[in-house]
Formats: sequence, structure tokens, C-alpha cells
Amino acid sequence: MTTATKNNIYGFPGSVEVGPEKVDGATRIRRLRMTKDNLTTQPMEGIEIVPDVLDYAARTHGNKDSYGYREIVGIHEEKKDVKKVVGGKEVTETKTWKYFELSDYKYLSFVQVKEAAQEVAGGLLKLGVKKEDIINVYASTSPNWQLMSWGCNLIGTAIATAYDTLGESGLQHSLNEPECVGIFTNADLLPVVANVAANVPSLRLVMYDGEPKQELVDKIKAARDTIQVISLDEVRKLGKGTSPEDLKDRRPSPTDVSCIMYTSGTTGPPKGVVITHSNLIASVGAVYQLLGHHLRAEDTFIAYLPLSHILEFVVELCLFFVGMTFGYGRVKTLTDASVRNCVGDIRAFKPSIMIGVPAVWEMIRKGIMAKINAGGTLKKSVFSGAYTVKKAGVPGLSQLVDSAIFSQIKSATGGKLRLALSGGAALSAETQEFLSVALVTVLQGYGMTESCGMCAIMPPEFMQYNTVGLPLPSIEIKLLDVPEAGYRSTNDPPQGEVCIRGPSVTKGYFKRDDLNNDENIFTKDGWLRTGDVGQWNADGTLSLVDRIKNLVKLSGGEYIALERLESIYKSCNLVSNICVHANSNAKQPMAIIIPHDAHLRQALEAKSVAGVDAKASLPELCHSGAVVDFVLKECNAVGKKNGFKPMELLQAVVLTPEEWTPESGLVTAAQKVQRKKVAEAFDKEIKAVYKFD
Repeated sequence: MTTATKNNIYGFPGSVEVGPEKVDGATRIRRLRMTKDNLTTQPMEGIEIVPDVLDYAARTHGNKDSYGYREIVGIHEEKKDVKKVVGGKEVTETKTWKYFELSDYKYLSFVQVKEAAQEVAGGLLKLGVKKEDIINVYASTSPNWQLMSWGCNLIGTAIATAYDTLGESGLQHSLNEPECVGIFTNADLLPVVANVAANVPSLRLVMYDGEPKQELVDKIKAARDTIQVISLDEVRKLGKGTSPEDLKDRRPSPTDVSCIMYTSGTTGPPKGVVITHSNLIASVGAVYQLLGHHLRAEDTFIAYLPLSHILEFVVELCLFFVGMTFGYGRVKTLTDASVRNCVGDIRAFKPSIMIGVPAVWEMIRKGIMAKINAGGTLKKSVFSGAYTVKKAGVPGLSQLVDSAIFSQIKSATGGKLRLALSGGAALSAETQEFLSVALVTVLQGYGMTESCGMCAIMPPEFMQYNTVGLPLPSIEIKLLDVPEAGYRSTNDPPQGEVCIRGPSVTKGYFKRDDLNNDENIFTKDGWLRTGDVGQWNADGTLSLVDRIKNLVKLSGGEYIALERLESIYKSCNLVSNICVHANSNAKQPMAIIIPHDAHLRQALEAKSVAGVDAKASLPELCHSGAVVDFVLKECNAVGKKNGFKPMELLQAVVLTPEEWTPESGLVTAAQKVQRKKVAEAFDKEIKAVYKFD
């Protein structure tokens, strides 16, 4: 692993104090050493708005492959029996599972992307879309999502985003609040649009891709006489032949709104973050300046996270500027397990760059471990030995085990992966280290929708665990004291609430003056208070140690950080998902856990847990006291290994076989646990643990 002191790009330490001397109650302001005098506002001269990125990429990268996509050749249905416990009795249900058969990747060049975007823009003009109008994009991640986004940006019309997993109420809110005149969606999402269309007075244009059922089109048209339903192909046909000259009068300025991005809403309805062209361009410049020497035009990027999430949205904009070839995939078809008569997207495309949220990386790690555990004692021993050798960096041997042992693991992701980024939430050091040794270097990043995903990223030169990296060039940071929890700027190392300022940071939320005027969110001198607690490390990197709203004071008077505990306990192989719960009457936290089916069975067999049949249905295992005790013990072993204090260890666990989905309301569209909703759903079990009245 490279040590930060040896790098000659960023200097050491990587961030420095700037501006006025320290004031009471906060640290001095810190910036990336490279940009201590001026924060970055653009990647290069002449790039000031999002359409400039499109022009630059088409001009620079020309006929090189840009957006890759796979077409659905066929859908295969397979029936499986699933056992569930209903009312205390085991019942068997027959469920139908769908598997996709997909074509090889087909590509649009950078020039073709620009031409298609101009056609969309021209079509929107002919459909009467004005500059002040807003178009909602409610669709899965694909080239068409981006073509609609580019098309709107070319004519200065802002888009509003909606997760494709949003239900009717969430979609209705993200259409009505910005008074969207139009929506772009997929044919398979039209049923949701059809159910809300009558309740969205501003809606007059519904655009879609795919093959919709005629009755759905008719239902939407019947909602109101003024609603027009049109395919994206027809929009492009209307705009065919549109030139840059035809669009120049509608070209936006840097201060114009490019996007209203709706957060996934862990508390209350989603909030629309207003993102300007200058915010996005500063963010492209920041990533390019910090990591540009690691991002090559010959790299390939697998695109599958929701584009309605800032992480995917900004990364795609940056990598399009760099000139990378994208391979669009679907979460459902990423791996071979979810397709038939073809390989999954990741093996078909063979990416060299990949981003993911912690849930994705945990899933990959547990998938690797499940295969190793299923291979018997010898395979486990060989892997364990190889892992130890590579982790220790033994000269010569490390390269040998990489090619002999880890190449088999790497082949599952196409064999070319060389750099990965994790963002969206905290990733446990254990999982980050495992994947960095066995698969690919995983860098952590930290940001939020309100900062265009910008705050900190870990460059490979500073590679380490338990830190989110150096400040991005478009951001400056200070830490504000949180005295009630003992986080102070005078601590060694300095700690406090992370406050950020800079050209990537939004000026506020759409139509939410109550929040925009709240100094607990936006201070009068331009700081955004993130609600996260950070600490400065000696090398200038930032670590996140807490989240203020997830701090819980236990009955003994000590504070614990629920989110931090979750990120560590989630690294336990037996855990698929987890919600840690505690309140002021509790001496210790407890957790509601969805167990990892394969790992739980393997562990139960390996440890020969008395009175437990490892082949029993998952609901039966979840209701077994012996299994519950076993999972509790294994989780707390992980906690102790990570240095948890006694008050941070779990008092009890509740196991549930039911997956948490955005539809059930227990996770957001971005897969973040809805803590309050989970607590309500498991109220009876929580009360039984804490024996409340």
C-alpha cells in the first residue's frame, strides 16, 4: 500500500488550514493543499455549463464508443416453491421468477450521443417546452435517461429526478412540487404514472421508451384532454436535423438550474435539492483535478446505480468528460445468476472502473465468501493463505497468488477491474480491506446531494481504511463543536460537525424557505451543516465518526452512534441487512437483522449448533432461539474485534426473513434503512427485548 508521505502530487499533509485564525467552537477552515489559494470552479477554460461538457466530449472523443447498452432478447419464467411462516404456520407458495436473455453490448459514439441529445432538444422545442418548464425523469439508469437529461440541458430546461422505485405518493410529490409539465419514463413504469396523472394538474406531456400496453396509454390520455403521450423515438423524430445553431437562443447560463434532485427521504417527503450548472461544472472540475491522473479515456465504466442519485449522476458526468466508454447495466442482470443463455452485464462488459454503495460491496464480498465456503476445507485454506500473503505484501509471492488464486475471483467481474469507489454511506473497514486485497482497490468517498456528491475522496496515494479521504478541490471544510457528545475542535485529533462551503454546494431546497432559512442547515455565512461528525487526521484526511441525528444517549449517560455500529455489524458474514436500535432507557443497543441465507446455513453446519437443522426454511431458522443466540454471538465477536466498548455491543437481536424494500417503506429508494419505520414495524419485538410497558 502506498504511503501518503511518498506522494508528490498532493503534498503532505494533503489538506491545510487557510483563512482566519481559529475561532472558539470550531476548527480553522481546511482545503486541499493543491487548491489552498483558490477553490476549483471548472475543469478547464470554456467549460461553464453542462452542454459545454457534451460539446467538448463529442469534439475530443469523436467516434469512440460512448454509451453501451444491451437489448432484451427474451424473458424466461421459472417457478419455484418458497416456504413462509404465516400466523405461526409454515406455508409453501409457488412464485414465478423472471430471468432476462440479453444481446451483446451495442454502442453509441460520443458524436452520436450529441446528435441524439440535439434531436431530443429539438423535439422538446416542437412540443412547446419552455425554458422555465421542468421535466421529470422517472426511469431506470440507461442511455435514454441521459439523452433526456442532455436534451433538457441543451434548451435550458431543468430536470427533476425521481427514483424508479418510488411509489405513487413519492412520484406525485416530485411531479407536483416543481409543477412538472412533462415526464420521461419507461414502459414498465407507466402503470404508476397512469395512477397519478389525474392528480398532477401541470402534467401535459408523457414521454416513454419501451413497448407499453395500449390500455395504459389510453388511461393516461383519459386523465385529462391536454395530456399528450409520445415515445422517445417520436420525440427524436420531431427533432431530427436540429443543429447547435437552432438551440443557441435557449442555451443556459452557469447560474441557471440544471437539476432538481429529490433526496430519497429518510425523514418525511423527499426534498428537492436545487443544482445549478455551475455547481455541476465545479464538481466535474474537482474530480478531474483530484483524480484525473487515475481516470483514462481507455478505461471502461459499468453504469447501473440510479441516475436519480447524485453519486451516479456526477460520476457519469465526470467520466463522460474524460471520454470513458460506459456499459449500462441493470441491478437485476449484473451477475450470471440473474440471466439465462448469456452472461451478466459485468462479465459481458468487463469494466475497469466501478462505483457502488456499501450494500453492493457487502453483497459482492459475501458472494465471494459463499463460493469459497461452498468449495470445502482445502479451498478455504488455500484462499486464506493467499489472502494473508497478499495482505502482507510479500514481494514476488503477492503477484503469484494474485494470478493463481485471486484471478478466479476477478474473472467474475470481467477480470479488468482496477479501481472502485464506494459512496452513499459508510463502508466497514473490514469489507473495504477484504475487497481491496481479493478483488480491486476500493476507495471511499463522502458527499451529499446538497454538495453534488462532493466533500472528500480517498486518492490511491493516500490509501487507508476508516477515512473518507481528502477534501475535494471545490470544497472547504470546518468542524463545529458538538459539546453534548464530547466532539470538540480542541480534541486530539480535532472533531466536530462537518460544515462545507464552496462552488459545488447548493444554495437550497426547492420551495422550502423553511429549510433554506434554517441556520441549523444553512448558516448566514454560506456554510452547509451536514449533520455528520468528522475528525481531522495527521495526514490531512477526514474520517467520519458519527451522525448527530443517529446519536442515542443510553441509560448510563453515554452516547452511541447507530450508523457507525451498523456499518461494522453489517460486515458480519451472517448479516444481509441490519437496523441497530436503542433509546434512553436501554443499557445497550439491539438489532433487527435480515440474515444472509447461504452464510447462515454454512455457519450453522460448520459449528454444528445443537438442535438446529441448517436445511430448515429461513423463517424457521429466524424463529429458532438457538439461531438467534448464535447470530448475536457472531455479531458481537465482530464488534469486539473492532474495539467496541461494552455499551456498543448488542444486547439482543431479532431475526426476520423478509427483505426490506422501498415498497414496504423500510428502506429508501437509495436502500438506506428507514430507522423509524423499522422500529415501528418491530415495535412488539423491541419492547420484548427492553421489557417496556
